[in-house]
Amino acid sequence: MPAYHSQIRDYQQSVGNMAILPLRTCTYRGPAPIVSNIEQDIIDEALYYFKANVFFRSFEVKNEIDRVLIYITLYVTECLKKLQRCSNKNQGLQEMYTLAISKFDIPGEANFPLNSVYARPQTTAEGDLMRQYLQQLRQEIGIRVCERVFSGEDGKPSKWWLCFAKKKFMDKSLSGPGQ
Repeated sequence: MPAYHSQIRDYQQSVGNMAILPLRTCTYRGPAPIVSNIEQDIIDEALYYFKANVFFRSFEVKNEIDRVLIYITLYVTECLKKLQRCSNKNQGLQEMYTLAISKFDIPGEANFPLNSVYARPQTTAEGDLMRQYLQQLRQEIGIRVCERVFSGEDGKPSKWWLCFAKKKFMDKSLSGPGQ
């Protein structure tokens, strides 16, 4: 059975070989356009397919949108690792914000885990645009993952989400070894 790919087909802009896709809601500023009339954006789609896709050791990249899906899936795993230590939603939101703004590698840098899949930015300006886009994605993902993990009325984290924190999509992780 193959992994689930994105159903989104249209995009206006790309950076490196990643599509810059519109987001449904946008609490944080960045290069991604805000489009409120779409039902599901790339983050919603990635979260919907996350539990199925995280079990795959390989993923056939079909287009620039799939590269965004891969990054989001890897980042959701990082979010779940942090949320394991949180006891309530407010603490979880603080952890997600801290994780989103912390220093991270972009494609082309030595510690980025999937340099073979992603193109290195050609210019410094393109590298800055990629970093801004990924940071905007990270901030939005953090909020939405936190909403799902702490969706219960009791305010406790969902074990049905946190059980995926130890899974490695494609046997890769955005964090370094031992983190």
